[in-house]
Amino acid sequence: MSSEPEEQTMTFWEHLEELRSRIIKMALAFVVGAVVAWIYRVEVLAWLTRPFVEAWNTGALGEKASLHFSAPASLFFAYVKLAVMAGLILALPVMLYQLWAFIAPGLYSNERRLAIPFVLSSTTLFVTGALFGWKIAFPLAFRYLLDFAGPVGTQGFEVKPTVMVDDYLDFVSRMLIAFGATFQLPVLIFFLSVAGIVNYRQLIRFGRYFIVIAFVLSAILTPPDITSQVLLATPLLVLYGISIGISYVITRKRVRELDSKASKS
Repeated sequence: MSSEPEEQTMTFWEHLEELRSRIIKMALAFVVGAVVAWIYRVEVLAWLTRPFVEAWNTGALGEKASLHFSAPASLFFAYVKLAVMAGLILALPVMLYQLWAFIAPGLYSNERRLAIPFVLSSTTLFVTGALFGWKIAFPLAFRYLLDFAGPVGTQGFEVKPTVMVDDYLDFVSRMLIAFGATFQLPVLIFFLSVAGIVNYRQLIRFGRYFIVIAFVLSAILTPPDITSQVLLATPLLVLYGISIGISYVITRKRVRELDSKASKS
């Protein structure tokens, strides 16, 4: 089997037509995902608010957990925003595959076989990261933030939270995307290793710096307590270790060749 790219000569306009076709398919997948999310918008919102409700109920707020909206159309637009976010997530496998299919003609034959593993691994890691944030980080974050509410001073004055539904969805959306994107690290390292940009030795040497990066990122994404930061930093470090193993499989032969050349010189 040849390892050379197949000769597929396409004109500029043919490339544009191919790109247009892929974009249309991605858009259709997004529309279908958004429609499905809109149909189940109440169930999706209930699922997204579960960590918030649990954190509220574990506190001493004395009221039933609730979200609010300030204008007649606010809740409608919040549901639209929710459908858009969920539609993008549901369409992610199709979008990734269409992206790969567009660049595939310029790849080697052995690289083109990675389409399905790429789509499956990227989707699985994104969903895993988002679920990790929802199950682990969100309850800790909400519990910590809601603990600021309560009596102030000795005059019976209280600070009570009034959480707006659109603000809540903005916060949750950013967090879900951040956790999902962070868990893409093995996929990123895979492509960097295949491209020859990094090798496993470089990643090992960079490990000490990545530990610092992991905890800094954890401090940004979680409440400022050590438990929350460790809970996020730990899977990041595990993912980095997995990434080193992936890079070792891909680059070990290249590293041996470099060592051989260095010893001869």
